[in-house]
Amino acid sequence: MEFPFSVIIQWLSDFLLPLVRISAMIMVMAGLGAKTVPTRIKMGLAVVTTFLVVPVLPPVTFNNLFSFEMILVVIQQLLIGVAIGFASLLMLNTFVLAGQILAMQTGLGFASIVDPSNGMSVPAVGQFYLILATLLFFVFNGHLMMIQMVVHSFDVLPIDGNWWAVDHYWDIVTWGGWMFTTALVLSLAPLTAMLVINMSFGVMTRAAPQLNIFSIGFPFTLVAGLVIIWATLGNFITQFEFQWLKMVELMCTLVGCSP
Repeated sequence: MEFPFSVIIQWLSDFLLPLVRISAMIMVMAGLGAKTVPTRIKMGLAVVTTFLVVPVLPPVTFNNLFSFEMILVVIQQLLIGVAIGFASLLMLNTFVLAGQILAMQTGLGFASIVDPSNGMSVPAVGQFYLILATLLFFVFNGHLMMIQMVVHSFDVLPIDGNWWAVDHYWDIVTWGGWMFTTALVLSLAPLTAMLVINMSFGVMTRAAPQLNIFSIGFPFTLVAGLVIIWATLGNFITQFEFQWLKMVELMCTLVGCSP
């Protein structure tokens, strides 16, 4: 059996170029893109996923692999894959930001641990919210939806050498505004409760100046912060569902599908 050079090039194009987009998405997406997941595991998952989805993908019309244009096409596939995965990463960082805001306002920011996903020291409350959001992400089958989105993107954004629309980059920037908005909404109730507590301590200090407000108020603020976080934990699911729908809407805008 003989394989012409054109057939071999077409096979390589049909596999390598989709692999670039899929691997870029897996390297960045929530959960699987963390630093705690070995790179070999990520790459193996990307290769297996590509092998499974290549038969259902449209043929790649760009097959000039040995040219400078090939570098531009690879960069384009990297940008598309990173954009799809970055949407899920921003969603999880919403809850990390909310946890950091609560930790700083309640005095729990002194309890810091190293975040294994980015290697930085973050408050324990933010890491707790990150763990909850990551678990809910897998419970909602977010990893499967991400793979479905990147596979669907090959129908809307085929590999033909044409560049991605610039408007999609602005959609990702706008999505960052929702991250801060949702983080503020999630922490608004605990922040209001802590404000009332701090005002009560101010009134108590004016009424009884001989009390040492630092020795009494700081432990009470820590305990009150933990109780308030526990009491408002039910809002976490509501805000996660809202942010989940916004993430799905963003990814559907990026890949051109209906949510």
